[in-house]
Amino acid sequence: MFKSFTLRATIVGIVTLASIIFLTPTLTSKLPAWWKGVLPEDKIHLGLDLKGGIHLVLSVETEKAIESTLDGIGSDIRQLVKKAGINYLEIERRGEEVVILLPDQAAANKTQKDILDKSYPRLALTPVVKEGGEVEIHLAISAKEMAEIRDYSVRQGVETIRNRVDQFGVAEPVIVREGDDRILIQLPGINDPKRAKELIGRTARLEFKMVDENSLTGEKLWALVGQAETEKPGISDDPEALNKWLTGKIPEDRMVLFQKVRDAETGRTRSEPFLLQSATVLSGDALRDAAVRMDRQYGTPYVSITLNAMGARTFEQVTSENVKRRLAIILDNNVHSAPVIQERIPGGQASITGRFSMEEATDLAIVLRAGALPAPVKVEEERVVGPSLGKDSIRRGEVAMAIGTGLVFIFMLIYYRFGGVIANLALIFNVFFILGALAGFKATLTFPGIAGIILTIGMAVDANILIYERMREEIRLGKTPRAVVEAGFERATATIMDANLTTLIAGLVLFQFGTGPVKGFAITLSIGIITTLFTALIICRLIFDYLFTRGAMKKLYL
Repeated sequence: MFKSFTLRATIVGIVTLASIIFLTPTLTSKLPAWWKGVLPEDKIHLGLDLKGGIHLVLSVETEKAIESTLDGIGSDIRQLVKKAGINYLEIERRGEEVVILLPDQAAANKTQKDILDKSYPRLALTPVVKEGGEVEIHLAISAKEMAEIRDYSVRQGVETIRNRVDQFGVAEPVIVREGDDRILIQLPGINDPKRAKELIGRTARLEFKMVDENSLTGEKLWALVGQAETEKPGISDDPEALNKWLTGKIPEDRMVLFQKVRDAETGRTRSEPFLLQSATVLSGDALRDAAVRMDRQYGTPYVSITLNAMGARTFEQVTSENVKRRLAIILDNNVHSAPVIQERIPGGQASITGRFSMEEATDLAIVLRAGALPAPVKVEEERVVGPSLGKDSIRRGEVAMAIGTGLVFIFMLIYYRFGGVIANLALIFNVFFILGALAGFKATLTFPGIAGIILTIGMAVDANILIYERMREEIRLGKTPRAVVEAGFERATATIMDANLTTLIAGLVLFQFGTGPVKGFAITLSIGIITTLFTALIICRLIFDYLFTRGAMKKLYL
């Protein structure tokens, strides 16, 4: 393998130099000024078990995703029925169905022919004629589509949470799906678990709705909300339940949501109700970017949002048609602000205000940029790993590595004498290259990863043992030292390659399908196998060839 001495020496020099460059930021925090911006600055990332952090298992409420889909279908059908001039009595979601109540068979036939067959041909349709001649049309999603919606809500949840965490600035997080509806999250180095949970679990559904200030006066709306609270205490905290209670008491296609207003003097928070049009004029799907800005007049942060091209056109049209009316900006069924539209707003720029702290504004911008979760999530399991446990794990790993390496060194020196010195030198290079590769690939070192390095130390000398035993066979045949070295490496290479490549395949399979500790072990094991082949077949051979070239070795001591 690589007959040219100069080529082998050059390759070893390049790999050693690269390892030094990648490991330097880990070994020292005092980097020279010229280093920054030119050479890598990333340190070896420590996993949750070494650095401490937060471990979460979230369950995705997939049924909510189905309900949301059905609510969207119901809203769309309502708009289409109105546009077609068809008289209907009610359109609502009941469980896992959308039910359309029509006054007679003629209206039902027209609805089915002109709207449902054209726009929703995949929905299962069941008409039910009631005693008074009214017709109910029940629309249901197939079991296959429901399964797809559930699966999508979890997959999209993983991607959305990963986007949020990446923007939050966590190095090497673990975010993977577990089972049908769970997501495992490990965030190393997090020192504010509460903030992390709020950021991850926020649904972040952004909507723009017009405020209805004509149907009910403020006093009447307050009275209705008060009556609802009297009959069902706490109902105001559940917008869906409140609006169901308000059916028939407020105009159709209207809903009530609240804005939380904090009193600057007392610090108390009160909820102010808003009567809104149910139709969403613009949603978070139209969002292109969100950023934190500072109000020059008051010196407080707010979130500036930028809409995409289609959203900008819709926003411009809505604002031009509703000058002097209030437009509510809603996030997760909470009204954040309801400014008066003073004029047509082109360009797709809007802002969300609300007495934010800088941290709250930053987190809001992050969740808006990352997108809304397709379904709410619930924390099923939570563990906070303290840094003291991480330090203890590192210390134990260092002790285990030192003892294991020392015993291997002693064995090789006693059993193979000068050959053991060369094997031990190659072993030092091996560990150095493993750490350099971890830093270069920005991998995460975990406690199982340390176990993988220790295992590699033991496996690495196997290659040298195979080579040296072959050399001993050649010595017994009476060959010259140089011929012994050449024959030993050539005859052992195939066996070494076979043994290590089969182990590498197993390591790659563990990396591909494993999670958490298994993946951490597989990373260092796989890297260690590659560095073992490099150090045993190239560096050891290079040292032997160098000694023979210089005349420093007249006899082999094995």
